[in-house]
Amino acid sequence: MAVPAGERIRREVQDYYGKELQKSEDLQTNACVTLARPLPTFIREVLKCVHDDVVSRYYGCGLVIPECLESCWILDLGSGSGRDCYMLSKLVGEKGHVTGIDMTDAQVEVAKKHIDYHMKKFGYQVPNVDFIHGYMEKLGDAGLKDKSYDIVISNCVINLSPDKRAVLQEAYRVLKAGGEMYFSDVYASCDLPEDIRKHRVLWGECLGGALWWKDLYRIAEEVGFCPPRLVTASRITVNNKELESVVGDCRFVSATFRLFKVPKKEPAERCQVIYNGEITGHDKELEFDANFTFKEGDVVEVDAETAAVLRSSRFAKEFLIQPAAGRVPAPGGCCRAKAKEKILDPFRLVELLEAKDPAPRPVGGCGPKGCC
Repeated sequence: MAVPAGERIRREVQDYYGKELQKSEDLQTNACVTLARPLPTFIREVLKCVHDDVVSRYYGCGLVIPECLESCWILDLGSGSGRDCYMLSKLVGEKGHVTGIDMTDAQVEVAKKHIDYHMKKFGYQVPNVDFIHGYMEKLGDAGLKDKSYDIVISNCVINLSPDKRAVLQEAYRVLKAGGEMYFSDVYASCDLPEDIRKHRVLWGECLGGALWWKDLYRIAEEVGFCPPRLVTASRITVNNKELESVVGDCRFVSATFRLFKVPKKEPAERCQVIYNGEITGHDKELEFDANFTFKEGDVVEVDAETAAVLRSSRFAKEFLIQPAAGRVPAPGGCCRAKAKEKILDPFRLVELLEAKDPAPRPVGGCGPKGCC
């Protein structure tokens, strides 16, 4: 009996990351070696505590670190050897919790092996992290309940799923009202042709399963999320002649998006907001997405969608929020910040970022940055 395409893809990916790859240097392309902004000092310090074995077996793209994490419950889809989970377990604190789920037995075993090591490093009496073997398209089968997490993260693994809609549906299901899915992944400039989608190495190296970025917007809203909010993006180049000939004119970016599960009862109105500057590591300003950077004390007028996101999410306590028609006091006499050009297209964002800084620095000191 023929194996269904989705199951065949899962088996090939499991083999690729469980057997063929033993360390990040085994990757055959640079497709997922992403460029990013310098890491905050407190993040670099946490990463120094992560066990070397975990770091060496990690194949994720850069780092996926949302803000305002104290006491949050976080789910990491495709957690691999657990690097991000252990980092986040320190950031959420003892009252928070981090769950990692991965379909590769070998990676889950590496992650589980080092739980005690990291809890002792962080001084926790009871572990606040656990790892589960399972599929991100079937979180219910792994025992994950409705409305049980504040944040779902994912680091360059959704492209490996043959059913992206199921992944987003499950993430939406397990998120609490006001919860967020914050994730980095690879996106294509077009709907990819079959010869790319069926190429085994391109699948394993995160290109063959890349979603057309416009489809992300469509699927996310159909599932129930607010429209995706683009955070950052960087260009992917394929410096492999054989693979370049297969890819042809298709272009790829690594991009980070945030999706919010906003309750339908939230009022739709423009608001003025003031950031209080109290989020750890973001005391001067909060780069919320490509369109909004909130400086401490500045009055910023936001659209109805952004206002609803801030009001319903964990960020509500970090802002003074009032209707735009009202009068908001501006501490220190600060003026209202001008709204930037609204950017939805990650390829457009790459152009703007490269024009501003033609040679951005790669993230340093955070271990391997290979794919998935």
